[in-house]
Amino acid sequence: MRLPTLIRVAITLVVVALAGVLGWTAWNAYMATPWTRDGAVRAYVITEKPEVSGRIVALPIKADQFVHKGDPLLEIDPTDYKIALDNAQAVLDQAEANLENSKVQSERRQKLTTLSTSAEEQQTYLAQERIARASYNQALAGIARARLNLDRTRIVSPVNGYITNLQVQVGDYATAGQRILSIVNSDSFWVDGYFEETQLGSIHVGDPARVSLMGYPRALAGRVAGITRGIEVANAQPDPAGLPSVNPIFTWIRLAQRVPVRVEFDSLPPDVTLAIGMTATVQIDKPPAK
Repeated sequence: MRLPTLIRVAITLVVVALAGVLGWTAWNAYMATPWTRDGAVRAYVITEKPEVSGRIVALPIKADQFVHKGDPLLEIDPTDYKIALDNAQAVLDQAEANLENSKVQSERRQKLTTLSTSAEEQQTYLAQERIARASYNQALAGIARARLNLDRTRIVSPVNGYITNLQVQVGDYATAGQRILSIVNSDSFWVDGYFEETQLGSIHVGDPARVSLMGYPRALAGRVAGITRGIEVANAQPDPAGLPSVNPIFTWIRLAQRVPVRVEFDSLPPDVTLAIGMTATVQIDKPPAK
């Protein structure tokens, strides 16, 4: 064999060996520090549904505005609810007067001897006092309900966050129980990294993580806060007859499922703007040696 041929064979063997070593090293690094480009920014969304119905008379907010917890969001016309409160107050006053009168009459009858009144009459007045007391308690509950409904005409923000997709305006009619606006809780942002199930053995709660967002050059530090313990299984869905629907598969193809891993931020720089649905690359690092 000529010398140049030996050199070419040697170079080929060295390149193949080097590629194998590099591939093995990359595989170990991939498994030791799992990462995925399949990540998304998440946050809790508060949906405001009024508990009373009425015309919107005040809306001191606008779309995408930041609001603090307790800031006013909107006010429903309180006129009808003020009238209802006045009526409840009148009913309470009447019930209170009836209770006082029934109580005085019952006490007077209880002090009389059987020569002046019968035991049956004493029982009758005692029962009337109890009925009057029940009416009074019912009126108390009615006025509490009326006050509560009046308070519910004014809706305030339950969290710090951003008004999103605002569609209502002053003059619209708000219906009790129907969503009227949404608030993205600005204190609840996290990232879900969707890792293949083959990587979960290298991921543990508390592991440090790095999150890279499209549009921001530097990675953000975070920590694994949880691993989802269940995803939808297609084969578990029943058909109309109640039998399990089992999808056919090719025995030589096995696709790894992706499981959400929750990563919470350690801190956020002031120049980073987060929005639900942003794309993220997530890498899980080894925890520091103790």
